[in-house]
Amino acid sequence: MKKLGFMVCTNSAIDYLSFDFDVTVIRSTIIMGDKEYVDFEELTAKDFYEMIENDSSLLPRTAMASTGTMLEAYEKLRDQGCDTVLFVTISSKMSGIYENAMIAKNMVEGVDVRVFDSKSVGYIECAMIFKAHEGYLAGKNIDEIIEDLEYIRDNNQIYFAVKDLKFLIKNGRLSNAAGFMANMLKIKPLLEIDKMGAVVSIEKIRTFDKAVDRVIEKFLTETQGKDVEAFIVHANNPEKMEYIRDVVSRQRPEIGEIKDYLLTPAVGAHCGPKAITIGYILKK
Repeated sequence: MKKLGFMVCTNSAIDYLSFDFDVTVIRSTIIMGDKEYVDFEELTAKDFYEMIENDSSLLPRTAMASTGTMLEAYEKLRDQGCDTVLFVTISSKMSGIYENAMIAKNMVEGVDVRVFDSKSVGYIECAMIFKAHEGYLAGKNIDEIIEDLEYIRDNNQIYFAVKDLKFLIKNGRLSNAAGFMANMLKIKPLLEIDKMGAVVSIEKIRTFDKAVDRVIEKFLTETQGKDVEAFIVHANNPEKMEYIRDVVSRQRPEIGEIKDYLLTPAVGAHCGPKAITIGYILKK
């Protein structure tokens, strides 16, 4: 492997992080009423959350990049001298991006494309691409790099709470019937990303504040006695982010720094404003 090209989908929110190597970002489109915006390039997280919090009638949708867009990205990296391309995608259970990426992979010539299903979203995708770059600099081959990504995929956990279920319902992440009953009962479900990469409800909770506390409890129980990298991801909810970090840091000081990250509009469109997660990656 002479040169490795790195790709990740927009759902990673990698645009909001600092790093020192080239990564091609395959971007989704955010549809707000009769207007369309390219994620991050035309609509940042700050502006997106302000828009939907100021206008409750807005129910954003997303459209993923086409197979042609992905094919062009592979060809561009090939023409830049890459003999191998690694594309880390959002979970195939959450989006068709992985499937489109595989179709494009089978169309391209002259480059070895590896499409990796993160079975997650957001920071986990970033952690994978950063680990891949670290492995590349260390002289690992693509199969060894994929093994490192498989470890992250199989040794992470994310719990989250949403403040308004209508976004999950509208975008098909929660059935209409289940969503209707949850809204009627004022339920704020405790959610997780399971090992297959699907968003599932694991507990029914009456209020958002209690759901956040339960997220913390689940995290503390799951990480007891483990050496983990902890992280918080939120949809413009700095108050709850600081609350979670404070509680966890006081009860588990050995964890050390807990970094926080934003949910980009392409993900925020599905979970709504104020949604918040805490997760971890088990260290080797």
